[in-house]
Amino acid sequence: MSSSMQDHFPLAQALETIVGEQIPDIVKGQPTSLMDEVTPVTAELIKYWFQEDYVQLRPANFHAGQRAAILHIIYAHEVLKAPNLEYLYRQIATDALLSGDTLGEVTRKQNGHPKYAAKMATGTGKTWVLNALLIWQYLNSREYPDDQRFTSNFLLVAPGLIVYDRLLDSFLGKERDGERDFEASDIFLNQEIFIPDNYRDQVFGFVKASVVTKADIGKKVTGSGLIAVTNWHLLAGVEDPDFVPETDAPGTDIDAKAAIESFFPISPGLNAGNSLDVLDRKHLRGGPLEWLKDLPSLMVFNDEAHHIHSIKKGQQVDEVEWQKSLTEIASTKGHRFIQVDFSATPYNEVGAGAKKGLKYFPHIVVDFDLKEAMRSGLVKSLALDKRKEIAAMPLDFSAERDARGKVIGLSPGQRTMLRAGLTKLSMLESSFENVDPDKHPKLMIVCEDTSVTGFVEEFLHSEGLAKEDVLTVDSNRKGEMSQAEWTVTRERLFDVDRHRTPKVIVSVLMLREGFDVNNIAVIVPLRSSQAPILLEQLIGRGLRLMWRGDDQIDEMKRETRRRIANKLEPDNYFDVLFIVEHPAFSRFYDELMAEGLAGEVGDETETRTTATGDLEVVELREGFDKFDFHVPMMVRDREEELKTPILDPYRLPRSRVPFSDAKMFVGKGDRFVSVDAQTKTQFGDYRVDGGVMSATGYNDFLARLTIRITEALGGTRAEMTSSAKKYNALAAFPMLQTFRPQLLGWIDTYIRNRFFGQVIDPLADENWRVLLTDMITNELAGNIASALVRSLTQEVVTIAEVNYRSLSEVPAISVRASSCVEVAKCIYPKLPVPTHGGGLERKFLEWANNDTYIEALCKVSEYKHTFLQRPYLKADGMPARYSPDFLVRTEEMIYVVETKADSALSDINVQRKQAAAIAWCEQINELEPSQRSHRRWAYVLVGEQAVAGSIAGNERASELLDRTRLRTKEEEEAQQQIW
Repeated sequence: MSSSMQDHFPLAQALETIVGEQIPDIVKGQPTSLMDEVTPVTAELIKYWFQEDYVQLRPANFHAGQRAAILHIIYAHEVLKAPNLEYLYRQIATDALLSGDTLGEVTRKQNGHPKYAAKMATGTGKTWVLNALLIWQYLNSREYPDDQRFTSNFLLVAPGLIVYDRLLDSFLGKERDGERDFEASDIFLNQEIFIPDNYRDQVFGFVKASVVTKADIGKKVTGSGLIAVTNWHLLAGVEDPDFVPETDAPGTDIDAKAAIESFFPISPGLNAGNSLDVLDRKHLRGGPLEWLKDLPSLMVFNDEAHHIHSIKKGQQVDEVEWQKSLTEIASTKGHRFIQVDFSATPYNEVGAGAKKGLKYFPHIVVDFDLKEAMRSGLVKSLALDKRKEIAAMPLDFSAERDARGKVIGLSPGQRTMLRAGLTKLSMLESSFENVDPDKHPKLMIVCEDTSVTGFVEEFLHSEGLAKEDVLTVDSNRKGEMSQAEWTVTRERLFDVDRHRTPKVIVSVLMLREGFDVNNIAVIVPLRSSQAPILLEQLIGRGLRLMWRGDDQIDEMKRETRRRIANKLEPDNYFDVLFIVEHPAFSRFYDELMAEGLAGEVGDETETRTTATGDLEVVELREGFDKFDFHVPMMVRDREEELKTPILDPYRLPRSRVPFSDAKMFVGKGDRFVSVDAQTKTQFGDYRVDGGVMSATGYNDFLARLTIRITEALGGTRAEMTSSAKKYNALAAFPMLQTFRPQLLGWIDTYIRNRFFGQVIDPLADENWRVLLTDMITNELAGNIASALVRSLTQEVVTIAEVNYRSLSEVPAISVRASSCVEVAKCIYPKLPVPTHGGGLERKFLEWANNDTYIEALCKVSEYKHTFLQRPYLKADGMPARYSPDFLVRTEEMIYVVETKADSALSDINVQRKQAAAIAWCEQINELEPSQRSHRRWAYVLVGEQAVAGSIAGNERASELLDRTRLRTKEEEEAQQQIW
């Protein structure tokens, strides 16, 4: 929670207290009051988004700030059922109504409907929150069409063309050659984060059919709702230029006549004023607003919402025209009009001079500010360039102008700052090239107005930059850049991360919002305004992370944050954003620096810091082939003839939970969803109200449980998956599909006659619903699967078909000079070990490297050697993955080695990882000897004491591995004979 929350954000503070206390239990999957009070659909979404069991299956997830925004809004709207802002205050922040003019403000007309604002720092993923809230509303509206808290009509309002295009990209996919590819959309690419598998077809169908561009609002007919995307011009009733006039303040008055005409488009006229074609054109200009006003319900998302709120002139607070339009659209809907605002800077500047201050929106329900994002490592660290020549610059550093005020060139100060930015960029380019040639840092130059950009371009070319190295994006008040020019510029602009050129992006203020690229590493602000809202927006353009997914670099980034917090210069520049700032404007950064969130860097000639710190990229050594590992990957197992399984339901174990207790857990009229542990398929996604019985529900449960068991038993043959497409592919080489009808019958008999120790009728009195609780489902599935495995016998028909994956497929890895081990028997000359807590790994590597019986070894990179990740089921029945630590090869064996602290050896999930790895090794060992290089595979879990004891006893690493590996029964018998 932000330290300023208590002063400015009473709603956010209250919701943090109420909801924040429940988050740990939500994450663990424990019952909470919030989960009890939301609909089953909402509960299902919250579990899928935030419960640890699901989170651990995904490489990317919502972060804490996004989670708070989603849960706070859901709680305020769905649980508290706030019909307007005043009601919300009276429910959770009554005291705040007594301070200042809060009561008068929250009771204003524009606050007479549900209204929430999320204050989230730039670069922290506001669009993800928007997507989640839209899905929450749509799925609930679809399931409960009479519940007035939910709607399937959405209006997304952008402040300008860039954010407008970004929103279309998010829902429809990026545009290529005039066509949009839905599979390139955010909502499709991140489906495993946003949408449970059983809802994906519904959501995708809705999005594809319902997105309406600003030109088609009111014209395109949609079936089950709409997602209308526009910018503020439509709401303001003014002409829609290509760009927002950048020199206009957000609250500039709109022409009153134009605003009136937007609502009353048809008026008597002279000459051709009443001809049908003229009336049609006029009607279409106002039609969208009238059409939106006529909708029975609507949820509005205002992206970058600081553009669309009131401004204060003297003592009077005025709404900007597009906020008036929203109020007018809301006037017909009551509490069925929902407004959600997103902004990193949700405030207006009020007063002047010494009395100048910030007026925050009264409806802020979450505060995840820049400081918190920096502390969490979700955005780049901030560093000010304090070069001596910049500090010595005169305070007047604006462009040079003639007597009439026309810009005639750059000032010496501006040239100095530009050279500093180019110098920093060049240093980063050369350093990052050695780590990852696909990373291309960029310099962004923000000019004071469009008359300066031409001189900046001219200067950059005089400094040696080619034409393709510089991309200028600006427009004047007339919007000189045509739509066709913008289309070309846009594709180049939003693709800059992937290409070496352009190196420098020159802009006025057009790119202050919505410009979502990752590789802006240096910003030179050639500006004259000290407005905090513009400064924070400007910095936001470079905050998105450039480096992700490398554990060595992630550790170095954490060290950078620690050093900045301790007032030390960074010792590397991974994900550091450099601001070549004029000293006159350093006051904005003072607060960040005081809290240890921003640092200063000097001239590289005066410091030993290098951009990449002590990071080294280690490539394959010469002659790596003899140290490589070729891992068999099963394309098709040995073809086995599966003999008919025999299962007697009357001999299976009884449930540990008596039927009467199970009924008490469930009650009547509740709704439950159980989740397939292997595939995450929902098999309780039907809905049954109290007093209503559906035999289809029980039959569906039986079918899904049968699939779950057969796929679980075949789990070593396929990757875990959460997508329907991959799920269907699991059946390509079925293990038990032939016997599914018999199995379903056995399960039915077991449930009815044996499982609860008494005869029950699942279709009577809603008895079948007790089966949907996780505890009962897991026990039922476990009992049947165990008995089934014991009953199966197989005979080999043909040998397995395998492909091979080699560790050398990863041609280079990152290591830190201060935390690595030089090795002689590895494809890489050095291997990384953790900076903190890596003592056991270092000790094992050094010990194994000196063992002459060991032919080759390698540390497995979790991020890069992903094909070695093994699926396993955790103790709670949820699927997960893990990577072993090492592969070690001797003359006769290949060891899959996991090193653990002694305290972790008995952990139930460590043991489950072990079981999964043993099964993997056994599967490999079933291959023909020639398919596994005539070596056996074995899994070894070694603890710290075992390694220390072996070293002290002069034992070889290979001897410890051989002594502690699990042996087959045949091997144990043979060894006993030798002894």
